[in-house]
Amino acid sequence: MRGRFHHWAWLAGIFLLLTVAGQSADQSVLAPPFGLHWGDSPEKLIAWASRHALDVTISLPGDQPGLRVLRIEPRKGFLPDTKAGAVEGRFLGGKLYELTVHYFDREASADLMESRFAELRKQLVTEHGPLLTNQQQRLVEDQFVTRTQSFHREPVKGLFLLLAYTEVEDLLRKSRDARFSLIYRNDNYRKELLEELKKP
Repeated sequence: MRGRFHHWAWLAGIFLLLTVAGQSADQSVLAPPFGLHWGDSPEKLIAWASRHALDVTISLPGDQPGLRVLRIEPRKGFLPDTKAGAVEGRFLGGKLYELTVHYFDREASADLMESRFAELRKQLVTEHGPLLTNQQQRLVEDQFVTRTQSFHREPVKGLFLLLAYTEVEDLLRKSRDARFSLIYRNDNYRKELLEELKKP
């Protein structure tokens, strides 16, 4: 079931990025959490993880030169001062352009996770303004029912806040599992970094 979550979270993220639109303003209106800033180095996130004794996994995708992905999570429980299970930073040329906070809890029911999702959505509306509905979908396949909801805000064109919820119900085992992710993405900065990497 975990593999299905990764697949659907990836699809939801791609769908959001391809369909959102917005307007111009100062890019400082949407900064990543955990005291991070666009352009920070991986070392800053690693130092934060080290202070809290968190596990760090570093990925270097072979088909995307210059990209480094850092995933940080505790052995058990949540990230400090949150109910999030992991955080994942994406870096191009050693500079942060995207941060995803993953919310999952193996001890929590799907209903509780849906309640936490609703709470976070309300908090984001209060802090950043209304979120636009991106998609609401229900898919039945191979005795699994997958339900997805996603919302976005783009205070600046190319600067995204993406919230995606996925619930999978196993009809045979009569079980449900749910999780959601909050993505901060600076696509403008990503494009700048890609241009820099192309230079000799």
